Amino acid sequence: MPAVVIVGAQWGDEGKGKATDLISSRIDYVVKFNGGNNAGHTVVVGDEKYALHLLPSGILTPGVTPVIANGVVVDLEVLFNELTALQARGVDVSRLLVSANAHIITKYHVTMDKVTERFLGKRQIGTTGRGIGPTYADKINRVGIRIQDLFDESILRQKVEAALEVKNHMLVKIYNRRAIGASEVVDDLLAYTERLAPMVADTGLVLHRALDAGRTVLFEGGQATMLDVDHGTYPYVTSSNATSGGAATGSGIAPNRIERVIGIAKAYVTRVGAGPFPTELHDADGAEPEGPGARLRRIGFEFGTTTGRPRRTGWYDALVTRYASRINGITDLVLTKLDVLTGLDRIPVCVAYEVDGERVDEIPVNQTDFHHARPVYEEFPGWTEDISGARTFEELPANARSYVEALEAMSGTRISAIGVGADRDAIVVRHDLIG
Repeated sequence: MPAVVIVGAQWGDEGKGKATDLISSRIDYVVKFNGGNNAGHTVVVGDEKYALHLLPSGILTPGVTPVIANGVVVDLEVLFNELTALQARGVDVSRLLVSANAHIITKYHVTMDKVTERFLGKRQIGTTGRGIGPTYADKINRVGIRIQDLFDESILRQKVEAALEVKNHMLVKIYNRRAIGASEVVDDLLAYTERLAPMVADTGLVLHRALDAGRTVLFEGGQATMLDVDHGTYPYVTSSNATSGGAATGSGIAPNRIERVIGIAKAYVTRVGAGPFPTELHDADGAEPEGPGARLRRIGFEFGTTTGRPRRTGWYDALVTRYASRINGITDLVLTKLDVLTGLDRIPVCVAYEVDGERVDEIPVNQTDFHHARPVYEEFPGWTEDISGARTFEELPANARSYVEALEAMSGTRISAIGVGADRDAIVVRHDLIG
């Protein structure tokens, strides 16, 4: 079975964890190929809710081998805290593999992230402050610390000292902070080596051999298309490639091994942090009755899994999903949280933008135009029936079916599954995602 990639088709938080969990019983490996603990997946299993930040969501499925690949940046404290918490709840985490080439988030990366963001003031990017960007910056600047470096103390110390040489000048002379000692960083990292050693592997080779043996490998993207460092709303993006192409570079498997790309999109749109968001709903503070943006946030529980920050909310943007379909080569779309729209009389969908008085049918290549784009809406009739018990497309209300079919026609790919509630099995499957 060729590799299958799951990616977010909007600005993140689309429900990738649930989609991964939906098909993980049919796969052998689940691979996280980008990002770090700056994004989270919430997976509901029966009465249990699991919030995962760094670990692949497939770790919840018995028999599946979860992999943290080379494209991920790893905070070791977060990693072992998550593993300990899952073990305490009876989850088997013994199969986890971690790439020897993955880069490590150190305490100085977290410090640099926080002080830099504060220093920017009104020009803040809206990072999570977890050291993700500075770690990727060190990776590209070739002064990063990799997992394999922990097993050679001499090399580790040399690399930490080299990385801190410039950073301490910045901390002291620009940000008025204390310098960070190399020894405290090295000692902190070395404390993890004994527990980490059994997990470390040449994960690229492991995955290559698994595919050759006919195993099914699922690549799970963190963040989403519109946050991709190359293809998103730069500079308000993450620091890695969250699109399907990142699955190859972030894991060490060849691009021609990828056959299916599953895109995840909410039935509306959310975003966390700064940056353009054409369909954003700006409800007045304290508005009565409750505005549509606040309603989506409340019913959809739109608060970050990792940060707890309230998410910005807006109507479905067909141009964004169509763009994501093209960039990723999406073969199947999973539409999540359709149930959140239940009870609305009319549901607007953005079908185009207006930029400087002209209609635009695709996302503008110019960031300024995108920032000033105004949505052109088409409205669809809503429904009042509870859809959480639907398990076939025919069981959905007529207006809900019409809404899904309209989004499918606009979005550039077929909608193969529809999330209709928070429960693990609250999903309508129209087409087999990996068959």
